[in-house]
Amino acid sequence: MRRIISALLISISTTLAVAQGANPLELADGAPDRHIVTSGDTLWGIAAKFLKNPYRWGELWKLNAEEIKNPQRIYPGQVIVLDRSGNQPRLKLVTFTEPRREYIEPLKKGIPSIPPQEIEPFLSEPRVLDAKGLDAAPRVVALENDRVIVGAGDTIYTTEVKERHKIWQIFRPGTPLLDPDTKETLGHEAVFLGTARLTREGVPSSFLILTSKQEIVRDDRLLAAPRQDVPNYIPRAPGKMIQAKVLGIYSGVNFGGPQFVITLNRGKADGLELGHVLAVDLAGAEVSNRYQGERTDYKLPDARNGLIFVFRVFDRVSYALVMNATHPVVVGDTVRTP
Repeated sequence: MRRIISALLISISTTLAVAQGANPLELADGAPDRHIVTSGDTLWGIAAKFLKNPYRWGELWKLNAEEIKNPQRIYPGQVIVLDRSGNQPRLKLVTFTEPRREYIEPLKKGIPSIPPQEIEPFLSEPRVLDAKGLDAAPRVVALENDRVIVGAGDTIYTTEVKERHKIWQIFRPGTPLLDPDTKETLGHEAVFLGTARLTREGVPSSFLILTSKQEIVRDDRLLAAPRQDVPNYIPRAPGKMIQAKVLGIYSGVNFGGPQFVITLNRGKADGLELGHVLAVDLAGAEVSNRYQGERTDYKLPDARNGLIFVFRVFDRVSYALVMNATHPVVVGDTVRTP
């Protein structure tokens, strides 16, 4: 454990310094001198206790560029201490000598970056594909008892399954995701319908529907369920300026707030990575001013509305969780490197 922690506490990298500039770290109002990590903590939650800008967590630990991309191993029962003695504050872990009776299984599972219950469904449900991304997937050709629609507990029959996976997901082709500026198609978000278990291989193959969010019909498609790993990456700002637009608010609404999942029109090809934090801007209002009989129109400058945490990245599209916002996040809002 000492080796793990000592590897975290080295000088900050040039990349981070460039990304954040020479701005000093600002501690949160009432930042504690120490914090005992509990099983309900997240990296973001702890960072917000110490910093006004939680995405600068890596700087507070003095991590270099490579370490900041890797999961940070912090476990329930450990004690984080704020050292204010130098020119810049820093964090360190210390040995906790008090009894830890409440931690029956300490140091087994590190705390996540953001609340897992808020994003676990989205780690597998949204699938951004190209226009023909579902063409090769097994297709539903018949439903139990020749029904028109089926749901959880029913059986469906598909074209031949060529991959051996136990659990599958059921999708329907969705509408294209269009860049709001260029109108270019960035991908197609498949509509998630439910999950199924393969019960018999062959032609046709049989599946038992385990869960259903929508009615399932003929010609729907199946894809092997991916592994659902909750991201455990250190929150950080991108190392370069990235600007994006909010393509949508998941669940089809036009605006959302903290703990809502949003879709962005930028992805891996643009430099976005898991754990990147972006600022959401509130568009400046358009106002009119009449002076001495003459009217002048003005557009007020944009202002920061909140922060989002990128947790799933495709080539040209990403999904992020709204961590905080003073006003609703709206489709079309601009997000950028903070």
